[in-house]
Amino acid sequence: MVVDKYYKMGIAKSRIRVLFEYGMDQAEKVGKENVFDFSIGNPSVPAPEAVADTVRELLETDPIALHGYTPAGGCAEARESIAADVCKRTGTKVRPDNIFFTCGAAPAMTSCMHAVAVENAEILLIAPYFSEYPAYAASSGLKCVVVPPDTEHFQIRFDELEKRINANTQALIVNSPNNPSGVIYSVETLQKLAELLTRKSKEIGHPIYIFSDEPYRELTYDGLDAPYIPSIYPNTIICYSYSKILSMPGERIGYILVPDCCEDSEVVFAAIAGAARALGHVCAPSLWQRVVARNTELRPDLATYDANRKTLYTELTKMGFRCVKPQGAFYMMVAAPDGNSEGFSERAKELNILAVPCDGFGCPGFVRFSTCVSPAMIQRSLPSFQKLAQSYGL
Repeated sequence: MVVDKYYKMGIAKSRIRVLFEYGMDQAEKVGKENVFDFSIGNPSVPAPEAVADTVRELLETDPIALHGYTPAGGCAEARESIAADVCKRTGTKVRPDNIFFTCGAAPAMTSCMHAVAVENAEILLIAPYFSEYPAYAASSGLKCVVVPPDTEHFQIRFDELEKRINANTQALIVNSPNNPSGVIYSVETLQKLAELLTRKSKEIGHPIYIFSDEPYRELTYDGLDAPYIPSIYPNTIICYSYSKILSMPGERIGYILVPDCCEDSEVVFAAIAGAARALGHVCAPSLWQRVVARNTELRPDLATYDANRKTLYTELTKMGFRCVKPQGAFYMMVAAPDGNSEGFSERAKELNILAVPCDGFGCPGFVRFSTCVSPAMIQRSLPSFQKLAQSYGL
């Protein structure tokens, strides 16, 4: 016997992965240069050379210490380095004891969800949202409550949000810069959100936490920054990943930050640590803890990603597509001309353009293009995009 909900998750593959795998198969048939795969957020910019240098240096140290277990929440060197970097970057006080290392942002999110999953608990998802959140929530028993998308500005529809908050609401996920829209929530939006959650927390008699999912925090453009949310709303828990900013998604390293300003922070931290223990998410890879410990001030080279988003946005807009201009991350949403995102994705697929319908992101009518691809592939894809536009009469 197996658990039915997990069986169903296992056979229901991620649409992103399905398209990605289709692209690899199609490349074998028609040639890699003729497949325009915008499906998956796999960084195309290599990791900074400093990362490789650090790995080489560490491999010359004591192998027993390097590859051995660390404390459950991470080695002291790494936690101290990250705390110092956050303090410097945000002007706030963060202690090493506020940090808990994880194998990337996904285990961070699932540990936080399990920690607050009391009976009948609900978590708010602001559409568009990362398509794996419902699976994370299902594993913890949390009920997902979706806030419909603001399809004009891609901020937050506060009228819709407020009426969905009730005594069972435990947390709300903020993902900014956002996957799939690439939009950054403004300071004004976050201040308004903080005011609403503060008022509602008092009304229902317990804190509503923000889980801030931040794998794209440093991937911002046009001089914009993603605000440090605990400075705006104290009851914020940060789930961070180095996968995207250091171009090493396969290494699975990140952390949870529970700041002291968070209500009952020590209790919350302990509950998250306990959830991580129960899920087997303790002692993240020792080597990579030490790599990030020595490279916390590294920032990604945004030149290629910035050029890609500008090219794709400019060219597709010229063709008549309605595009959501990304402010961060490396994704761009495009509206299906007839409102049918599944049909749009299939029609693009016939031209070997692979893009993900946003129905699974809570935002039907749009398709997501990943812009962390080679600039040459974008240029090769433009004639096919033109054919796609013409097929819609644009």
